[in-house]
Amino acid sequence: MKHIIESQQFDQKLINKIFSIAGKLKNKTNNSCKGKIMASLFYEPSTRTRFSFESAMLRLGGNVITTENAKEFSSAAKGETLEDSIKVINNYADVIVLRHFEEGSSKKAALVSKIPIVNAGDGAGQHPTQALLDLYTIKMELKKINGITIALVGDLKHGRTIRSLAYLLGKYKDIKIYFVSPKGLRVGEDIKKYLNKHNIYYKETEDLKSVIKIIDVLYQTRIQKERFETKKEYKKFKGCYKIDLALVRRMKPKSIIMHPLPRIDEISQEVDGDKRAAYFRQARNGLYIRMALLDILLNKRIRR
Repeated sequence: MKHIIESQQFDQKLINKIFSIAGKLKNKTNNSCKGKIMASLFYEPSTRTRFSFESAMLRLGGNVITTENAKEFSSAAKGETLEDSIKVINNYADVIVLRHFEEGSSKKAALVSKIPIVNAGDGAGQHPTQALLDLYTIKMELKKINGITIALVGDLKHGRTIRSLAYLLGKYKDIKIYFVSPKGLRVGEDIKKYLNKHNIYYKETEDLKSVIKIIDVLYQTRIQKERFETKKEYKKFKGCYKIDLALVRRMKPKSIIMHPLPRIDEISQEVDGDKRAAYFRQARNGLYIRMALLDILLNKRIRR
């Protein structure tokens, strides 16, 4: 596992190993990455992903060099290609965490990099470390992954988090997925083809209320304003699904509500106090998973 590019590269054995290391590192600091440097190269805005990766590296005893908006405040503003930037940063760091607005950018970076590349989100493509922390959250909250019923809700056309999570869920047994979205924001055919290949049950619907009582996981996503070409198109879908206490009370008592964050108005703040609201615990789990991934990449904990 030299690079982390997409969810498809993980199997259950590797996922279990990552989860095991994350559990051992939880609420601890060590010096396993002492003397190592992580470069966080972000061409798109980020709070949780960037901060959790940087915190993870610091908690492992390593160091961080960072740029918050590389699109404007790096040599990219002068016209430098991503590949050239990666080759240069190879001289300064031991691992590069890359967020980019272009789908497939992490694959391009990995082709020219001698050090590990971690995909921290590539446009509407994938976000594999988010999917791993999502799966970890499901396991910690429900004590299982096999046999769950999950609703993936919102902007499924542009949502890289649900794409990556769907790929991981395809590796487990007796999974049922409900894709809940307006017709114009339905999940891509590549995801459905993958799920068909792995015999995973899924159903598309526009009606969240029709499945709210049977799901174990409600995975809400925001309507991503930055992915639409016009304000008119965005406003057409904005606010199409809103989670409030009245809806939550119809859910199973031991179900959970997840969200990759940030939220806008799709989950009411009144829901935060409900025990089923797991999204802030989900964000915390991102620290543990990313500590585990950095430890594995930089110390070659797993050889494939």
